[in-house]
Amino acid sequence: MALAQVVIAEPKMSNHARGLWGYSGLTAGGRGLTVQSTGMGGPSAALVLADLAGLGVRRAVRIGTCAALGAAGLRPGDVVCAGEARAWAADGRGPGAATFPDEELSARLRAELGDVGRPGRVASLDFLHPTPGQPTPDGEVADMQTAALFATGPSLGVTLAAALIVTEVEGGDLLDDEALADRAAFVAEASLRALFA
Repeated sequence: MALAQVVIAEPKMSNHARGLWGYSGLTAGGRGLTVQSTGMGGPSAALVLADLAGLGVRRAVRIGTCAALGAAGLRPGDVVCAGEARAWAADGRGPGAATFPDEELSARLRAELGDVGRPGRVASLDFLHPTPGQPTPDGEVADMQTAALFATGPSLGVTLAAALIVTEVEGGDLLDDEALADRAAFVAEASLRALFA
């Protein structure tokens, strides 16, 4: 709801299937827009994307959170514009095949994010990071949804990009709720401009 209030003039709840809320309405410029929760994990996100595609969605930006990995030099509040994402399973099989965003939409998103956004590789996990006994995956950041969305989008006819807000750095600080809300609002506004450029 908080993101919907930033980008939709009068957001109305349009969906609550599977307990995942969605809001639709018109932007200040009169364009139709939906802001939809996807739940946690790749399977949930892919199912929601398929539902949205069935309703006519053809372009989407994932706005999510992530954890910084390794020596990427990221800090809480930084924004990563996903340039590639790979699924990582808890069974130790290592990374899956690389999946990619739409180049044109992703370039527009990076331009709209300006100095705040940076390109990065995403490790989409089916376990929380860090988890004892699990290796540190390869990539700048870890999340749980982006690879599934990038893998699913093309077959559904949906053009996708993703912007992820770093909320934690391993062994370091966490991003507080107020700072996350501010950063998410900024990313939502940039995503709106990228979608309708």
